[in-house]
Amino acid sequence: DCLLSRGLGDVYKRQEFLITSLVVVISPGPGALLTVAAGLSGGARAAAVTALGCTLGIVPHLLAAVTGLAALLHASATAFDVLRYAGVAYLLYMGWATWRSPAALEVRADASARSTGGRIAEAMLVNLLNPKLSLFFLTFLPQFIAPGETQPAERMAQLSLVFMAMTLVVFL
Repeated sequence: DCLLSRGLGDVYKRQEFLITSLVVVISPGPGALLTVAAGLSGGARAAAVTALGCTLGIVPHLLAAVTGLAALLHASATAFDVLRYAGVAYLLYMGWATWRSPAALEVRADASARSTGGRIAEAMLVNLLNPKLSLFFLTFLPQFIAPGETQPAERMAQLSLVFMAMTLVVFL
């Protein structure tokens, strides 16, 4: 009876994780906007490359959460604030650059000429500095690890990989 209720609890935790992750992934953010912009300016291939870059930009968050850096940042408000403000500064810079562009909403032919590596690097940087992802990995993800989990780092990595897969599928 106790084993059955624990099993049902695990099922509910998985559902909660999947729903929470889906809400985070589908809510518009800089990665989604960058992917749409890449698709509009460079076509489906450019959007797919950018989606891959955005997904790869999650890896540092995953590593931080798995290695315990997330706990360190959680304990140090200053370290978290530095990371958060770096993300905000980058987003403001992107907004300013877009606003200062002579035709921000114009689709230019030369935009599709960007290299695959350049698109991936830009997309990784966008998601690396994305405050939404920092908050998700620092505050929400650890809640889905049971206190008695025998392998918390492995479980955190599994959940992070599921989140990454969801991100790639939604962005594609």
